[in-house]
Amino acid sequence: MSEQERSRTTTSRAPRFNHVAMSVPADLLGEQGRKQLCDFYGEVFGWVELPTETVDRKKLVFGVHAIEQFVFLIADDPPMTCPRLDHFGLSVGTEAELDDILAKARTYREHDDRVDIIDKKTDDHGMLAITSIYVRYLLPMMVEIQYWEFA
Repeated sequence: MSEQERSRTTTSRAPRFNHVAMSVPADLLGEQGRKQLCDFYGEVFGWVELPTETVDRKKLVFGVHAIEQFVFLIADDPPMTCPRLDHFGLSVGTEAELDDILAKARTYREHDDRVDIIDKKTDDHGMLAITSIYVRYLLPMMVEIQYWEFA
């Protein structure tokens, strides 16, 4: 196929992030661990297990709001470890959406103290104010949620 023919049949776009992968202990990907992960990340963030990708004690994949966005968890020994503030970020369209996620995380923490939250903070850069929270539950990395407000 010539370059001209290919350009008519495909759409070009800049690369973009589409997933995050973390290694975790095999036990976390067993039936009970998967249930805990699915309950929390589903309830708080709206992530959905992709059951066709699940392999007991080996793999769990969460769909994250779009077909090509996902969190990929794989069993490994030793599993990933990282400092508390290592994270990956997602953005929301309104501050109310950020507040809703924070409220859900706080509610979940009332019955499970393994939920780690860094409370809401706004960094004002003049033309842009970024409001964020950080949340972690059982995984090595935190999830940062940001809301960007332009002046």
